[in-house]
Amino acid sequence: MTDLNTLESDVLAQVAGAADLQALDAVRVAAVGKTGSISGLLKTLGAMSPEERKDRGAAINALRDKVATAITERKAALETAELDARLASETLDLSLPAPHRRKGSVHPTMQTMDEVIAIFAEMGFAVAEGPDIEDDFHNFTALNFPEKHPAREMHDTFFFNTKETGERMLLRTHTSPVQVRTMVSQKPPIRIIAPGRTYRVDNDATHTPVFHQVEGLVIDKAIHMGHLKWTLETFLARFFETDAVTTQFRPHHFPFTEPSAEMDVQCDRSGGEIKIGQGTSWLEILGCGMVHPNVLRACGIDPDEYQGFAFGMGVDRLGMLKYGMPDLRDMWSSDVRWLSHYGFSAFAAPNPASGLS
Repeated sequence: MTDLNTLESDVLAQVAGAADLQALDAVRVAAVGKTGSISGLLKTLGAMSPEERKDRGAAINALRDKVATAITERKAALETAELDARLASETLDLSLPAPHRRKGSVHPTMQTMDEVIAIFAEMGFAVAEGPDIEDDFHNFTALNFPEKHPAREMHDTFFFNTKETGERMLLRTHTSPVQVRTMVSQKPPIRIIAPGRTYRVDNDATHTPVFHQVEGLVIDKAIHMGHLKWTLETFLARFFETDAVTTQFRPHHFPFTEPSAEMDVQCDRSGGEIKIGQGTSWLEILGCGMVHPNVLRACGIDPDEYQGFAFGMGVDRLGMLKYGMPDLRDMWSSDVRWLSHYGFSAFAAPNPASGLS
């Protein structure tokens, strides 16, 4: 009959002496595997008397548990040592100059998005987010879109299959549903921007089916168009990093704002490029207006007590204007040559203190 004390000493010594995980696994298989030495002892219990089986079985099971615990502890120690060795050998000093020309870069859209967020954050705006897949209420109804509005049709909006209840989910056509969700869940005063990806059935040099927007919303008492005008003019001056930005507001129509306006910026279109802050041409850059009373009511806010303004701008188009990219579709081409030319260093995080771009 096998001496359990001797077997215990031998196996535990092998466990402690295992130099790596592979050697430890070999010890485990030899001891507690299907054909292991301890597992083999358990198979002999059937030929014993009940009294012998009771005492011998308890001793063998205790040995098996002790060995299993030792293997687990040794495995954890070996894994920790292996991780420490890898971390020590794979360290990279990011403060040193790269030995080769950098391969990766920040996409201009993400750089522009960070710039916009940094500016509005300094102006006291919080960042709000929402789902890309929306329902009709948040994307259209709560925003005062009429039942037969063209935006609700298939030629402008990506719809999913109709549910059994008759409801159709859709890919949001703007980030305005984030404004709705914020007004429903928060009490005024509200001051947010809603950056994110949006989707529309459109594709040309200045439009893509997937694009990025930043929308803003301010709800408080005694808010008026003067606040909106100052906010947007201040933003554009900081974004284009010039005090020479001149803007104009043109009357327009949006279902969710009244009055509504489009904002143009003065520019120079000569020479095959657009120069902001000079020239005699005008370029439409964003839409804005005072939040429609029906939108406030749909979100549970009393329009007789609170007013607000909203605006929305295309992030991709802002990046085109600032950094001279001629075609919006190139942003989605995954061309490494284009990315290496227009991309930004990951260490150049935009902020108002050290500069945006």
